[in-house]
This record gives sequence, structure tokens and C-alpha cells, in this order.
Amino acid sequence: MSLDKHLSRRERQIMDILFERGEASAAEVLERLPDPPSYSAVRALLRKLEEKGVINHREQGARYVYFPLEDARKAGRNAITRLIRTFFEGSPARAANSLLGMSLKDLSAQELDELEALIRTARSTKEKRP
Repeated sequence: MSLDKHLSRRERQIMDILFERGEASAAEVLERLPDPPSYSAVRALLRKLEEKGVINHREQGARYVYFPLEDARKAGRNAITRLIRTFFEGSPARAANSLLGMSLKDLSAQELDELEALIRTARSTKEKRP
């Protein structure tokens, strides 16, 4: 199941923790949540995420350790796609323009080189298409 399925704000927060850490117990998730709910609420949310097919668990002694079923990079691409569709009328160029406008002064020479390389690759790929 893709993370494109509807997740609540709290479920997304939990997924962010699991993507960042790779895996976590309910207690570890609880420690990292902003304005945390009760431990039992976190356990219920983790069960719900399992039912939605976005996480699974393994037993480690007496506790469950939860992990995402989707690769973090793929989930990131899906999140960016939703962001672009929602806030930038589906235009990656508008999203990039906004991002660059926010952080242009903070980009390193290496990051600028990487962006130039990506643009060159995109141009050459487009020119090769009939």
C-alpha cells in the first residue's frame, strides 16, 4: 500500500519517526511525538497503521518493533508529488522555483552543481524524445 492513502496528522507524524529511525518501539515513538498522546493511544495508532498496510512489526523480546513497509525514498517522492499537486498546480518547475527562492543564498557550490547536472539530464532526455 502506498502512503498516498489517507493518513491522519498523527499517523503521518508516526510515519515520519519510523522513516527517520528505520524502526521504533511504541515507547520510542511516544518519546518523539510532539504533544504526545497516551501510550495506549500510540499503540492503537500503530495497530491502525498496520491495518492500513503501511507498517509491520517484529517481536524483540517482550516488545514490538515497528517499521515502514515502503522505502523512505519512494515515500518521499510520493509526498513531494502530493505537495506539488496541492500547492503548485502540478508544476515541478513552480515548486523548484519556490524552493530555490527560499534558500538560494543557502545553497552550496556542490548543491548548485547537482542542480545544474539534473537540469542538463532533464534537457537531454527531453531532446531525445520524438
